[in-house]
Amino acid sequence: DDEFQRSLLTAINDASPDGILVVDDKGIVVSHNRRFLEIWKIPPEHVTGTQPGSAVGTSDDPLLASVVERVNDRHRFLQRVQELYASPRLDDHCEIELTDGRTLERHSTGLRGEQDQYLGRVWFFRDVTTHKQTETALQALARHDPLTGAMNHRYYAERASQEFARAKRHQTPLAIAEFDIDHFKRINDRYGHAAGDEVLKAVCNASQGMMRETNLFARIGGEEFVVLLAGSDIDGAAVFAERLRVAAADASVLVDGE
Repeated sequence: DDEFQRSLLTAINDASPDGILVVDDKGIVVSHNRRFLEIWKIPPEHVTGTQPGSAVGTSDDPLLASVVERVNDRHRFLQRVQELYASPRLDDHCEIELTDGRTLERHSTGLRGEQDQYLGRVWFFRDVTTHKQTETALQALARHDPLTGAMNHRYYAERASQEFARAKRHQTPLAIAEFDIDHFKRINDRYGHAAGDEVLKAVCNASQGMMRETNLFARIGGEEFVVLLAGSDIDGAAVFAERLRVAAADASVLVDGE
């Protein structure tokens, strides 16, 4: 019956991890759940509807004004909302960057009756900040050496292939400087592998400090490194390699006071 349907709808709204907002064809708020206010950090006392803490029965303009203040690209956000309201058959799925550093995922679709008449629009918002951060961290782990932070061999090969193709297409110079750390085994044998790790990090820090935006720097083996120098010829690469050698030779590591 109607009471059961209303109770079911309320339970679904309250249990949903999404913030849900339903607006009718005249721009009046028909329904929203608590999660909607929580996701957008709108204090319940700031909404005035038919019941305390509810915006139901009022225009969605005040809610929209509160939401827009929390969005990085306000103009683009507002423009898209207006476009969706003006075009009932449009659906929307996107990510929204907020001023507090969070990321929201938005879904929206028009509501239609049995006679295909436009009834309004429903909006779903989900906080995907943690998911995005995890995704970014996993990408970084997949692409970079966890000890030094330099590109790993696989990611370097992928990027280098792109740079080779670009250089060939535009007939621009490209060079590679490859180097390793002299007598690295002696360091590990005498001071231990923890000291060896610190040496690797020190050499990487010294090397990365010299890189330009167009350079690709990677650790391709235990103590082996490579730099791809886009736009550099062999003479330029030789000068860069010598500067790199001096920077690495000047790097020092303090281990147990030694």
